[in-house]
Amino acid sequence: MPQRIPRSILLVRLRLIGDVVFTTPAIRAVRRRYPDARLVYLVEEEAAPVVQHNPHLDEVIVVAHTRGGRRVADDLALARRLWRDRFDLVIDFHGGPRSAWLTWVTRAPVRVGYDVAGRRWMYSRVVHRPRALRARHSVENQWDLLAAVDDAFATGPSPEHDRVEMPVDDEARRRVDGRLAAGPAATAWIVMHVSAGNPFRRWPEASFADLAAALVRGDAGRAVIITGGPSDRDAATRVIATARATLGALGTRVVDGDGLSLADLRALVDRAALFVGGDSGPLHVASTSETPIVGLYGPTLAERSRPWRPERVPAVAVDAGELPCRPCDQRVCAPGDFRCLTRVSAAAVYEAAERLLEVRR
Repeated sequence: MPQRIPRSILLVRLRLIGDVVFTTPAIRAVRRRYPDARLVYLVEEEAAPVVQHNPHLDEVIVVAHTRGGRRVADDLALARRLWRDRFDLVIDFHGGPRSAWLTWVTRAPVRVGYDVAGRRWMYSRVVHRPRALRARHSVENQWDLLAAVDDAFATGPSPEHDRVEMPVDDEARRRVDGRLAAGPAATAWIVMHVSAGNPFRRWPEASFADLAAALVRGDAGRAVIITGGPSDRDAATRVIATARATLGALGTRVVDGDGLSLADLRALVDRAALFVGGDSGPLHVASTSETPIVGLYGPTLAERSRPWRPERVPAVAVDAGELPCRPCDQRVCAPGDFRCLTRVSAAAVYEAAERLLEVRR
């Protein structure tokens, strides 16, 4: 579709870390198509490290995740700033009420977003998004918005040429190097992320502890570093304690990863032989690296959120197989027993991990 070449472009993706990671192929594609445009990204604080060092962006605007009257004041100030910037093109990858409104107030000639009831009028171009959970990757779903901008994006993204990315921050790399040097001598570090912001995606703590102990026993040179989100710190502590008690004298090879920032986690994964974790932000951050991944999928489908990267970089998805209730909307567990997670055995995950570690050798 013919259009004026945009000189200033705003990309909007609020909230979750993994969803911001999934927009990074689109960032690169927009820069490739419009090499001379000013390219700005609007993101909230939690996920900002994903894009702050992205080489294709000219500016990152970080929005505080505030509430109540403070949020209203912050959003009005941000709206005035966005309006003054006179963007030619705005793409809302989020589609929520806040992001749709911020897109609208830019008054950009071209405003692209999803066809969501009650909000479609805020966009000049809308893209249909089926309500049903499809076995289609989130990167591809977000790419549909680019296709509404320019026919040059009609060919979909490829994990080979349009992979997700999050550059490693040099300061974070130095912090991680120092932290590992202070830990046990290890020929292979394994990063195990044991929490998820969404409780419907949390593999049982006992399974994580069993897996950590089995991986340490599998090779005397290994060390497992346990990471977890700030909202689930107690779970990580319990996993570490259980694994150490199981291992006895080898328990020192299970290391506490408390205090790592998102940038630190990205640098840590670069130093690791393997990443293991559920379908949450840290797994998607790990997918921007060359490190093999074992992903645990409960109520979600790997087809929608597997690591989006070249096939030469190994990744294995482990799940409970076909279930009548899977995938689900993650609001209520219909069977009531979270079988999509509890039926994923530590033995199955251990087998997948060992396969990838063998390939890494």
